[in-house]
Amino acid sequence: MSAPHTQRTRSSAELDRTASWYEASARTRVRLLLDPGSVVEFIGPEKREVSPHLKLFDLPEQFDDGIVVGRGRLDGSPVFVAAQEGRFMGGAFGEVHGAKLTGLLRAARDIGSVPVLILFDTGGVRLQEANAGELAIAEIMRSVIEARTAGVKVIGLIGGRAGCYGGGGLIAGCCSALAVSEQGRISVSGPEVIETNRGVEEFDSRDHALVWRTMGGKHRRLLGGAEVFVDDTVQDFRAAALELLSSIRAFGIDTLKAEQSRLEDRLQRFGACPDAVDIWTAEGIPDAVSIPALPADQFIALADKVRRFSRDAR
Repeated sequence: MSAPHTQRTRSSAELDRTASWYEASARTRVRLLLDPGSVVEFIGPEKREVSPHLKLFDLPEQFDDGIVVGRGRLDGSPVFVAAQEGRFMGGAFGEVHGAKLTGLLRAARDIGSVPVLILFDTGGVRLQEANAGELAIAEIMRSVIEARTAGVKVIGLIGGRAGCYGGGGLIAGCCSALAVSEQGRISVSGPEVIETNRGVEEFDSRDHALVWRTMGGKHRRLLGGAEVFVDDTVQDFRAAALELLSSIRAFGIDTLKAEQSRLEDRLQRFGACPDAVDIWTAEGIPDAVSIPALPADQFIALADKVRRFSRDAR
């Protein structure tokens, strides 16, 4: 009787993985991304580790402070995982939120052989926790580099409601590799921040087409800011994570030199381009204005022809 039950369970898990990554909660993403029954959460809601700052502003707290951290297995191999909950304060970094991710990365560093998957979904630092949040970003970035130096692969998966903005964008840039969906916007400064500081003439945050072609997953993939573009399903993100974990090389000084050369080349080639469409045109893409409307499978085929990701950089 156990064999048919096992078969039904596996079929159910595979069916669930067709679910939208964008629509799923942090815990659902973790549960469906990793092997069934393998997830063990660290410092879960039962520990009630809440932010010490939000109560001062009469703001609601969450018992996990908006991030899930733990371990599990991906296709049978052990991994550490962290998933931000974009539905709680936009997935913003605070003191406890940041400490949980820092602790996970330091554990990975000390072990040295277990990769880390970071499921980004964040608008950046919480304004209410200003200095504590900024310090958390600095500690996380250092912990990512320390983990990578110790031989740990750190993979970022980006496709949530909040995108990956502010300090989250900086942390993502420190990762070994990134997989992104069309919904997975990546930028240090969000649209509203740019408009507030530089004016609507510089960047109109209400122009959604502008936002997506400037910060969205398709542009990040074509620009070289993300290694893999995926469709908006858990299964596609799972396949991308497995691909990246099997192909990313060891981190060292040669990696940094190669990345620096890649950034210098990007600036030289595209520094004068006023819009993403101009960059795509400079890449030799025919009918570049049609890229935002391309279905995921057609875009992936195009992107693979235009820009293969460099395994010696990052």
